[in-house]
Amino acid sequence: MAKDLVVDLAIRYGFQVLGAPVILAVGALIAGWLGRVTDRRLQARAMEPPLRMLAVRTLRLIVMLFAVVVALDKFGFQIAPLVAGIGVVGLGIGIALQGVLGNLVAGLSIILSKPFRVGEFIEIAGVHGEVSVIELFSTTLRHPDRSRIVIPNRKLVGEILHNHGTMRQLNLSVTVPHGTDLSAALTTVADLVQRNPRVLKDPAAVVGVGQVLDGGVKAAIAAWVRGADV
Repeated sequence: MAKDLVVDLAIRYGFQVLGAPVILAVGALIAGWLGRVTDRRLQARAMEPPLRMLAVRTLRLIVMLFAVVVALDKFGFQIAPLVAGIGVVGLGIGIALQGVLGNLVAGLSIILSKPFRVGEFIEIAGVHGEVSVIELFSTTLRHPDRSRIVIPNRKLVGEILHNHGTMRQLNLSVTVPHGTDLSAALTTVADLVQRNPRVLKDPAAVVGVGQVLDGGVKAAIAAWVRGADV
């Protein structure tokens, strides 16, 4: 009697029990394959890495969610209440993660509009540095003292941005006493500036008289350097 019951249950539910793992496995294979194909095509179109990664992960997640729903249907679960429950949970998670979603939207805006790029020196939100990484949720700057500044992307959107590009101008000065051969002094200063390995040759540095003071003459120096060398 018990043997007959086991055989009956195996016949009735066996395909359902075995079918669910098979569906999940097939879904994982399809998600991986579609992810790789999509990644290659987006790379060929030179899409920004963070945006490409988001698209690939979203596609894989959608495929896996579809596979999970089909697998649950095999076990006899009611799909409509499940989908409604997922919607309610998603709404709650969205409200709880407003800051995270704000960073994501801001990150997509930065990636698409490209107000700055990796390697450029920027000043924004009271900080400055060379852009080293642009991610979906945050942007990392390399400070001149070699420390890192990690800024949530929502703090960057809507702020006044000063983008110096890949180089920056330094305004320096040196005072020489009255009575000094001014022409020779300016020539010496210009020679020292040009010999500095951090000073760019193009555009060339400019050295001239900046201001005449009671204590001497101030020589003004305008030199261009890489953003990271400031």
